[in-house]
Amino acid sequence: MPPVERARRAVEAVSARIDEAAYDKPDIIVLPETFTALGGDGGKDWFASAEPIPGPTTDALAAKAKQYNTHIVCPILEVRDGKRYNAAALIDRTGSIVGVYHKMHPTNPELEGGIVPGTTAPAWDTDIGRVGCAICFDLNFRDVADSLAAHRAELVCFCSMYRGGLSTQIWAFEYGFWFISATPAENSVIRNPLGQLVVQSFAYSPTIVAEANLDCVVCHIDCNQEKIPALKKKYGPLAEIHSISPEAVFLLTSRHPTVSARDMVEEFKFETRTEYWKRSHANRAVALMKARES
Repeated sequence: MPPVERARRAVEAVSARIDEAAYDKPDIIVLPETFTALGGDGGKDWFASAEPIPGPTTDALAAKAKQYNTHIVCPILEVRDGKRYNAAALIDRTGSIVGVYHKMHPTNPELEGGIVPGTTAPAWDTDIGRVGCAICFDLNFRDVADSLAAHRAELVCFCSMYRGGLSTQIWAFEYGFWFISATPAENSVIRNPLGQLVVQSFAYSPTIVAEANLDCVVCHIDCNQEKIPALKKKYGPLAEIHSISPEAVFLLTSRHPTVSARDMVEEFKFETRTEYWKRSHANRAVALMKARES
């Protein structure tokens, strides 16, 4: 069918799925990569599905976001100033577009077809935390995750045609992101910042939902473990500690209405995993310098 008709039907199908997902009152809904082009021949039809942002598809999903008081990540091919991008638009609860991410690493066929690569992976402030995006082939390249980390992303929304597998776990663990993937087939996942699988989609349960508390910090066990009892004594269940033994790290999550996980870290002098790595690098540099001078 013509690309415009295919996009219209895709939006109808996705809108029906959003209606179902809305029963769980989600704060954010993530959709698969270039979903308006699904069912085409993967060639000219795919490239012909490009439309502006804002445009017909984002307008339709903006109405859904406003209707259900949620955020929606809308991944489509975007045409802007005569150029085409593999894009993901973040729509907020009011139906406004917060920002648009352009896939930094389009596949070779995409590049050969004229898709322009993005140059950065931003993260945007929302009322649930800082949200960033990645798209499909991006998952193979560290510069995308590095950019998301540099922009202090707390939740990464991965819109994809392929499932990613182990790489979704690696990204979540190494960078301490909450990670949501959305694919058109099975095995979309939600992972916590320890890389652990929270929930996974299957053919019989294509829409998945989970609680993701972004008010959390990843810490290493070293130099921190002895401080946990005092933290728990003061905050009890409002300070949640989730440790994983082989990796020797834990996730500190705040359920306190006014005291954040960062506040708890500062109060009890915890050292985050990132800070621990930086200190270790600095101490190594000092040790090497002393060795050269001796």
